[in-house]
Formats: sequence, C-alpha cells, structure tokens
Amino acid sequence: MTDATDRQQPFGPPNRKLDRKPTKPDAGVPRPTSSAQPSIDLPGCEPLPMTRAQYNLNVRRLELWDAGTKTAWVLRDAPLEEHEIPAQRLTQMVTLIGAVRGSTLAVHGSRGLVRRGPDPRERIPHPDQTLFLHPARAEVRPSDNILLMADHSYPDVVLEVDHTTDVRRGKLALYEGLGIPELWVETPDIGAPSRPTALQPGLRIYLRRKGVFEIAPTSRAFPGWAAQDIHRSMNEEYFPSGRTHALLERLGREMGGREGTGPDDFPLMRSLRQESRAAGHAKGLAEGLAEGLAEGRTALMKAHAQAARHTLKVRGIPVSDGFPTNVPGFAELSMDAVLELALASASEADFRNRLRGR
Repeated sequence: MTDATDRQQPFGPPNRKLDRKPTKPDAGVPRPTSSAQPSIDLPGCEPLPMTRAQYNLNVRRLELWDAGTKTAWVLRDAPLEEHEIPAQRLTQMVTLIGAVRGSTLAVHGSRGLVRRGPDPRERIPHPDQTLFLHPARAEVRPSDNILLMADHSYPDVVLEVDHTTDVRRGKLALYEGLGIPELWVETPDIGAPSRPTALQPGLRIYLRRKGVFEIAPTSRAFPGWAAQDIHRSMNEEYFPSGRTHALLERLGREMGGREGTGPDDFPLMRSLRQESRAAGHAKGLAEGLAEGLAEGRTALMKAHAQAARHTLKVRGIPVSDGFPTNVPGFAELSMDAVLELALASASEADFRNRLRGR
C-alpha cells in the first residue's frame, strides 16, 4: 500500500526524474511542462462527440472521456487479438495467484476511473484492466465506473496495452494526476502496422512515489514480480508455461504467508486438495493391503514348506532343494493338510501327485 499522499493529487506536471533520465522506450516523448491540465494527445485514437448523458449510456469501448469538450476517444482500429491477450493473461495469472494465496483477487476490466463529486473539467480514462488485491475495496458505480473516493478504493494495479496507442503521450499524466499507485504499460511482442514507431516490445511499471510516477523494475503490489517476467508470461505462445506456473505459485505463497492464508482457504483448491488426500489415502490402503497379502502369502508358504520338508526327512524320505515351494496350490492348504500329505506320501514325487489331486 502507498500513502494517501501518493494517491490523490491534483492534475500537474509529470515526474521530472523521467525527464532527466529517460528510460527506453520513454526517451524523447514529450511531457506537459505546466501545472495546467495536460492536453489530450492519444495516438491511435479518434475523437467522438459525446455528452455526459450519452457517456452514461455508452456501451462502446472507450479510451477516454473528457467533460470539458464533451468528447470521447475511441481506438481508430478495432481492437486486435494481440491487444486483448495481455489483459486476458493478467486475469488468468491473478486467478492462479489468488488460488494459491487463498483469497480471490478482483479484475474489473475496462471501467472508467472517476473521482467523487462533479467536476466540469473531469477526464475519465478507461484502462484495459483494473486489478484489486482485495475485491471488497472496489467501489463500482451503477454506470460500471470505478469510484476513486478514498485511499482504500484505489485499484492496486491498472493495465494499459499499447499495441497501436502510446499512453505516454496523454493518459500517463491523467493516471498520475488521479493518484493511481501502480500502472503497467504492456507493448506486445507481435507488432502492428499502425503502432507508433517510438514503442518497443516490453512492459513498463510506473510506481507512484511522492505524488509522481517513477519507472520501476518490479511491482509493488506483487513484490518481486519483475516487469520482464510479466511481459514474458503475457506473450507466451503456450500459456502458462512451467516457468510461469512456478513463478505464480511462489507469488501466491509469499502473499498468502503475509496474510496468514493458503490454498486450503480458497474453496476450489480446498475441495481439490481434500479429494486428492482422500484418493491418496485410499490408494495407500489398497497398496498396503496388497503388499501385506503378498508378504503373508510368502510367509505362509515358507512355514508350510518347512513343515513338509521336516516331516518327510524324519520319515527318511529325501527331498530336493526346491521342494516344495514351487508346487502349485501349496500356499492355499492349511497346516493340517500339509502335514497329512507329508505323512501319507512315500516320496517327493508322491507328495506332488497327491497335492495336484486335491
């Protein structure tokens, strides 16, 4: 969690640390330089006239709505599969993390992020995915917007996918001004003809510190989850790989350890683990019984063999070294039956013949 001062700040200039030490691919990207509300520059998008009433009824996928100009911005090109996959992958990954952690995480998709109260200069950005580590903290309006009304109601991570857009040119400053604590900007490995030339594949993590964004190598919401690993998992051809599974399990266990929860606190995982334990217990009993029966049969054959050999030898009848453990049906006889056969037989061969005739 971040301090409240790292969340609710008025619109203002972006982080100067990024300007002094630009990190590729952010180098050379223009940033607002005054304290006024930043101008709207959304590459890959086109404006669409839209009143507030129309916005409240809108069902189209938006990038941004501006109250001052009564304008919405939509993608110029229809969303491509490459644009949609990262948000879907993030949903799948946090579902797995939540199962191991022992508690569900919430993803709210492309909902608008709004502050409480009327604002004639209001600008409502729509990210590609909005993530809450604890679902109960999300304040969702009937219009499906997420209400940023208190420190606890801010999303832990906001995801933007720059496939044919570049959030650094317009939306980055809006998220910074809204007080979003952590922003992920993903550019997929697969390119697009209309992608801005300044964009390079990869994932950038922006963390809010002292009111401004700074690029960071790892997530704060998911400690130890590195930008390069998130990007790699979002772009796997065969998802999720063994490496991704191991990474998500580690994250889930570490996060659960801090909260005192684990897989057994997640209903589905608890049910599956109980079923697995029951199946393992039944298998163990069956294997133990079979092993015990085999050991008992072997011990019984040895006892019968010793009794038969002793009885025949006492009567002066020679026996071979292999007698009589290799005689079919020998282990099924009772000890009395074995002694009866040994006393009645005139030779080892006679003993075998009598045994076969039973």
